[in-house]
Amino acid sequence: MLFLACCTLLINAAPCLGAVFHDALKRPVDLPAPPRRIVALAPNLTEILYYLGLGDRVVGVTRYSYYPPDALKKPKVGSYIQVNVERILELKPDLVIGTADGNRRGVVKLLEQAGIPVFVVNPRTVKETVATIAAIAEVCGIGERGRHLASLLMDRVEKIVNRTSGLKKPLVFLQINLRPIMTVNSHTIHSDVIRLAGGRNMTGDLSVTYPRISIEEVLKRKPDVIIISSMERGGRFEREKMNWYKWPSIPAVKNRQVYLLNSDLLDRPSPRIVDGLEMMARLIHPEVRWNARPEEKPQGATQ
Repeated sequence: MLFLACCTLLINAAPCLGAVFHDALKRPVDLPAPPRRIVALAPNLTEILYYLGLGDRVVGVTRYSYYPPDALKKPKVGSYIQVNVERILELKPDLVIGTADGNRRGVVKLLEQAGIPVFVVNPRTVKETVATIAAIAEVCGIGERGRHLASLLMDRVEKIVNRTSGLKKPLVFLQINLRPIMTVNSHTIHSDVIRLAGGRNMTGDLSVTYPRISIEEVLKRKPDVIIISSMERGGRFEREKMNWYKWPSIPAVKNRQVYLLNSDLLDRPSPRIVDGLEMMARLIHPEVRWNARPEEKPQGATQ
């Protein structure tokens, strides 16, 4: 079913009239030929282009586009929130790929007025991320390769879903900030990862997308698993993990299921979100015999 849903999303992004594509905002984007000079307006978009083998076509990226390492060599066009339009124009792209969740509409309009096509994407879930990868490939003239790579990612997603279906769904608290303590509700890709990995998002019912939460509330809700999302290793995040062990009444603490997980694998709707899903499943369901040997910890996660 996940694969069929992915295909449905791809149909909406398929070309019509030969060189006209419709993006996530239902805007027609006219491309007379496959783009050769591409600017990516968010780090996840940079990752997608490299995953598709299009790194040599990328002529501009936003700040914090550091994966893969080669992306660090690319000219910067500001942050994905504060885009430098003049710098983009200097790079003479024949396509800009933007994101509805972050890039300002005014930037899109200015680029269009300058005659530069802008293809906007808006992935909010894991399967929408996979569909976006295939859609970007289609726009860039490598549709067959994109569909193949998207299919490989969906196969990995479905394996996780199949392995965890029918199992008890532990209550998961995902901490994305230290002070104040912040988490996510159900309308986030993080929550979708937790769901697909066979867990329940402890704060999925809250109305705020990225709510603040007190320690008292965590004590009250009693999560089975606590995951701290961080790019750092050691230091203050390691201390934060140890701080949770002050509260042995929390099942996650009692059973020593408090983990650190690389935030890049959860925050970015890119191919690596599937890596994050696989790691999340291993943390939520340690009872499952995964492919990795029992003594091996998932790469990117620490206990």
